[in-house]
Amino acid sequence: MGERRTEQLFDDRDSSSGQTGHTLVVEKRTLLKLRKCRLLVQSGPDSGREVITERERIRAGHARHSAAADGVQNDLSLEDKKVSRHHFEICFTENGYLLVDLGSTNGTFLDGKRVERAYLAAGSQIVVGDDTLLFTPIDEEIEVSPDRDAFFAGMVGRSLKMRQIFALVKKVAPMDVGVLITGETGTGKELVARALHDHGPRRKAPFVVLDCGAIPENLIESEIFGHERGAFTGADRAREGAFERAQGGTIFLDEIGELRMDLQPRLLRVLEAREVRRVGGSSVIDLDVRVVAATNRDLAKEVADGNFREDLFFRLTVINLALPPLRMRREDIPALIQHALGQPEVIERHGVKRLTPAALLVLTGYGWPGNVRELINVVSHLLTFSEGPEIDLPHLPARLSGAPQKGAPLSFNEHLGFHEAKEQVLDVFEREYLAALLKRCEGNISRAARESGLHRKSIERLLKKHELDAKELAR
Repeated sequence: MGERRTEQLFDDRDSSSGQTGHTLVVEKRTLLKLRKCRLLVQSGPDSGREVITERERIRAGHARHSAAADGVQNDLSLEDKKVSRHHFEICFTENGYLLVDLGSTNGTFLDGKRVERAYLAAGSQIVVGDDTLLFTPIDEEIEVSPDRDAFFAGMVGRSLKMRQIFALVKKVAPMDVGVLITGETGTGKELVARALHDHGPRRKAPFVVLDCGAIPENLIESEIFGHERGAFTGADRAREGAFERAQGGTIFLDEIGELRMDLQPRLLRVLEAREVRRVGGSSVIDLDVRVVAATNRDLAKEVADGNFREDLFFRLTVINLALPPLRMRREDIPALIQHALGQPEVIERHGVKRLTPAALLVLTGYGWPGNVRELINVVSHLLTFSEGPEIDLPHLPARLSGAPQKGAPLSFNEHLGFHEAKEQVLDVFEREYLAALLKRCEGNISRAARESGLHRKSIERLLKKHELDAKELAR
């Protein structure tokens, strides 16, 4: 039997050590590691009551679920009249589970001592009123089989990778926990975020999208947190921020990796305290939202480079779902094209279209740096430039077959984001310039450095980056 290939799809934190754990796809099995905890009333008026949950925040008190006058629900409702309406909560932090007294009348006691804030250990006993509760962290591994359907929530994928994603989204959606979706531009991160919302307990509440990379710097704070009238020049009326608009539902923080460093602490406080204060305001607004974030950046690397806060990264990555690029699931390309061409509005406007085998071969062999988004845009191009029912090689964009584009001094892929397209052009320039330079200099790096004006170490670094060999270039 051949070597088994594994691929990481999920990351989470071990509940006891705070270290990063892994959920792996091994052949056709997906193991989803969940961090849960149990709160059990051992003795007292509410003996036997318990809650088992994977939520990041558990609230306990006398108020009964949705009957709470302030609209804030308890996860564990207690009948003991000595217990305050909202007595305490347990929050999962990067350092473990934190017990927080919510200003209760009679206090919260941990292992015999009254506390306001304290970290819990497995087996900790919490006393509120006449009730004694036992806290137990639980690690659970769930085996998830690939979904049988090739279509889910607007996504198309017959490949094993995508059917694994479909199954995992269906499993995670009802859990009402935060999710970080990672993947290259155009892989469908917003579709996954919406699927998590539509198949979760908040489906009837708002789904609010906030693109952290597209909002002007002078407006982003107001867009996220809202503002009061007169908070700044032009603020002629109060305005709800994205978190308030998402109340009861899901907020999707797209391109979270682009968020300014000075705003990251404020966002962290919102996520930890579940409350927000508008710009220019003094009152605090309690929040009940699910947070789903997405990025095409490697946030772990951004943390290491000092560009992203580690505590915010931890808070966002309760579950980390990584979407595969299109080049890693090429078997889905024909189905994606067929799905796009088969839409009723497409057939009504353009008629039934089919691809020749030669055209399909080029499309499946292309690298798709812009992923599914680029593929959909190319389908629009094909519909525009093919008059008959057949789509053939002449109808394809020139860049797909590598054919030169006449009159185009600079070739770039407009389906990528600006920074990615720019980086791609620079990469091509660096590689071609370096190859031509080393050929001319017969592989002599010192000579190449003198003629180019670059430092020798810079040339060595570029050679390594582009996997070029000076001796091979000389030959």
